[in-house]
Amino acid sequence: MNDDLIIKQLAEYNEHTTKKYFYDYCRKAYEIFNQKYQLKNKIGLDFYSLAHEYYIYLMVHNFKPLLDRPENVRLSTWMTNGFRFVVLDALKAYNKEFSQISDTTSDEILEYVRSTDHYENLMEQLSEAVSSHYSKDRIMQEIGYMVLYAGFSQKEIAAQLGITPAAVNQRYKKMMDEVITPYVIENYSDGIYNGAVFDMEVPQPCMSAIADYSFEFKEHKFLHNIFRKIHNNKDMDNIRITPNFIKSLNHNEIFVFGSNLMGLHGGGAARMAHTHFGAVMGNGDGLQGQSYAIPTMQGDVDTIEPYVDKFIEFAKQHPEMKFLVTQIGCGIAGFEPRDIAPLFKAATDVENIYLPESFWNILR
Repeated sequence: MNDDLIIKQLAEYNEHTTKKYFYDYCRKAYEIFNQKYQLKNKIGLDFYSLAHEYYIYLMVHNFKPLLDRPENVRLSTWMTNGFRFVVLDALKAYNKEFSQISDTTSDEILEYVRSTDHYENLMEQLSEAVSSHYSKDRIMQEIGYMVLYAGFSQKEIAAQLGITPAAVNQRYKKMMDEVITPYVIENYSDGIYNGAVFDMEVPQPCMSAIADYSFEFKEHKFLHNIFRKIHNNKDMDNIRITPNFIKSLNHNEIFVFGSNLMGLHGGGAARMAHTHFGAVMGNGDGLQGQSYAIPTMQGDVDTIEPYVDKFIEFAKQHPEMKFLVTQIGCGIAGFEPRDIAPLFKAATDVENIYLPESFWNILR
């Protein structure tokens, strides 16, 4: 597809083009700037937060920034440069808010590490991660060893290595930010220990089924895939499934769609909600007409969760209404059902909430 056609379809809010080209270009740009600015694991600097901010900027300006592209410049290059300005603005805001890294955060991470039942194994893995990351930095490796194994204070480490405490403190924070904190969050959050220990009760018949699969145990999302495979033969007749195509509603039915906080209902289900079911331009959250907006364009999944919780509580308070939840966030917003479905876990027991079959497959 040539660049002009891509821009045309982006301006028409074509979901396929948006996901395939806009988010693909942004993801490649993100990887470039992450190498330079270490964006990952910094609040507000994750991929989706920055990509959504860029997309909303383009929406607000009717995609004119892309139409202004010089003829001799490729769209991917032009968008990468535009994404760069979003990154730089976000970095300025981040640095202003987090100009001094909190020692408390580092201490809390180490306290968690030392409190785990698998302390020795975890310490060994963290030490290896530090050594691998700083393979050419002997001093950083030694600081990692002294912190993780010997439990030395920064003053003691400085005395051992013959450098100033300030130099140790600077390297210690760098090690925590770049290696230890991301490693612990990625591998040991949500009750999962390196794919071997589950801090939850799993029915005994499930264990043999789990053993039949080989998975990467790095993100908590893998659990959804496991249990989908285990339970995919269960009876699905009694669950409440949102129809794939909704063209009309009964008087008590509510169309639940993904929106942006600015209430620009330009594409996908949001456009359908505005055109047919009473969604109001400028209103990006809550009930409007026979539709209910859940913001999905403001950042990563964690930023969507409070709005989903709010929706579920609203549905509980209005049993006379029947809420048809669409695949929110899985169109122009760029997420996948496996990202969004877990947010609706509490909705599975709410009789007037209907969910897409793709969400049920993951939740069950």
